[in-house]
Amino acid sequence: MRRISILLLFVCLAATMSFGGGYQVGLHSIRNIGMGLIGTSLSNDASSLFYNPGGAPFVNEKWSFSGGISFVFARSTFQAKDVNYQATMKHELNLPFYFYAAYKPTKNLSVGLAVNTPYGNRLSWDDTWKGRYLIQNLSFKAMTFQPTISYKFKDIVGIGIGLVYAYGTVDLNKAIPLESASGDGTLHINGTTGHFGFNAGIMVHPVKGLSVGVDYRSKIEMKVKGATATFNVPQSLRAQFPENKVDVMLPLPANLDFGASYTFGKNNQWMVGINLCYVFWNTYDSLVFDFETKTSAVGRTANPAMYESRLIERIGVEYKINNMVAVRLGGYYDPSPVPTEYMNPQTPSVNETGITCGLSLYPTKGLCIDAAFLYLMGATKEGTYSPDNFAGTYRTGFNIPGIGLTYNF
Repeated sequence: MRRISILLLFVCLAATMSFGGGYQVGLHSIRNIGMGLIGTSLSNDASSLFYNPGGAPFVNEKWSFSGGISFVFARSTFQAKDVNYQATMKHELNLPFYFYAAYKPTKNLSVGLAVNTPYGNRLSWDDTWKGRYLIQNLSFKAMTFQPTISYKFKDIVGIGIGLVYAYGTVDLNKAIPLESASGDGTLHINGTTGHFGFNAGIMVHPVKGLSVGVDYRSKIEMKVKGATATFNVPQSLRAQFPENKVDVMLPLPANLDFGASYTFGKNNQWMVGINLCYVFWNTYDSLVFDFETKTSAVGRTANPAMYESRLIERIGVEYKINNMVAVRLGGYYDPSPVPTEYMNPQTPSVNETGITCGLSLYPTKGLCIDAAFLYLMGATKEGTYSPDNFAGTYRTGFNIPGIGLTYNF
């Protein structure tokens, strides 16, 4: 009996929305989405808790609340190599949200809480598609909680640090080839996990109008221990596929962000900013599955991923038309960390270019209504998952509108 090679579970802990660069997404502020997802050097509201804790003390008001939701419409297709075969991934509407609350007990000190859903999706391929032995369908939900404390010195330098707790649940199905029986078996994995990391940042205002920020979000080892593994196979094969538990670990990579922004013009109407994000993808070299009850068919597998670290480049601009309306534009380039010889249908990661726009309305003092739209250009990448000789061309595209509210007082 062929030893099972399972290629997912917590690859999709963050694969979920499968944005261009691996399995990381960045929908953490509607205002910042409208400016190309920059934010490391900005301190407009409590979203600084996520983007750069060092910026939170620079929020002018004593209290700041910010929340929002995005609507992810996605499409992914697979075209088999040298064969007239195409399959489409079915994405159900995903609704990532965020909430931030920050309070300044003194002029220079800020404390707050950031709640994000950076990972979460439900997707499936057709039951008979050619990659069913790699992945069939997936449902995943995750949240992060980050209590934060920050302090600024003489309105020039701010530093901050937050403790991050990430909690996730996953439900996965895939087909199993049965060499000694007709048809396929299935494997269902269900599990939860929770682990800690940290987020630390520094922000500097060296001269009037200029803001520079550096932020580091640590790696988090999302290890699932004792996930339930249920096999659906003929009675004659039950001994080889027993009811089981499985341990799986996937690293959420560390991020090092640098940002700079400059505000200028009459009444500071203009702001332009850049952001460079280095993602330490090289920490993800393999995905290991270790079954508690081992047989000739199930045991311990290590599936190579061989991700490579990448730099994401972002730029954004904001223009305040008047005291009640502001508009934004932005863009970024997110290169895929997946080598062509390790492309797989769980994370059909391709090089992608994002174009964004946004609008803010200020109906009353302190209240801001934000809207943004992110268009990820459909990109194409040909590759092979060499361990299983699964080759083809992947095409992806995303349309993501969002709306948010901010209240500072």
